[in-house]
Amino acid sequence: LNLCDLAGSERVDRSGAKGVTLTEAKNINKSLAALAHVFESLSKQAAHVPFRDSTLTYLLEPSLSGNGKTLMIINLSPTEMSVNESVSTLRFGAKVNKVELGKPKRQIGSGKSKEKDSKSSSK
Repeated sequence: LNLCDLAGSERVDRSGAKGVTLTEAKNINKSLAALAHVFESLSKQAAHVPFRDSTLTYLLEPSLSGNGKTLMIINLSPTEMSVNESVSTLRFGAKVNKVELGKPKRQIGSGKSKEKDSKSSSK
């Protein structure tokens, strides 16, 4: 189970981030951009998906490569001042929503699929 709080994109000019906070904001934005590239590649069913472009996408590879279930929750600000960030977040969510990962491939446990188990028990 992977839970990731991506903290949202950071508008440095609006937040006035400096020093360590500025470095953290840049890293958040870089990770979000890498995640967007991964989702774009997955939606196009590209031969190469750039999971190694960031630590975040590298760690999420098992969840995003068909061996797991994925759920993304986006959070919007209700303030007028945050309209641009909210629209950007909605666009990102819409792109992610179009990605079809398929059913998980890996079976955990006995190694048999539920279909096989149910067929053998009905005989």
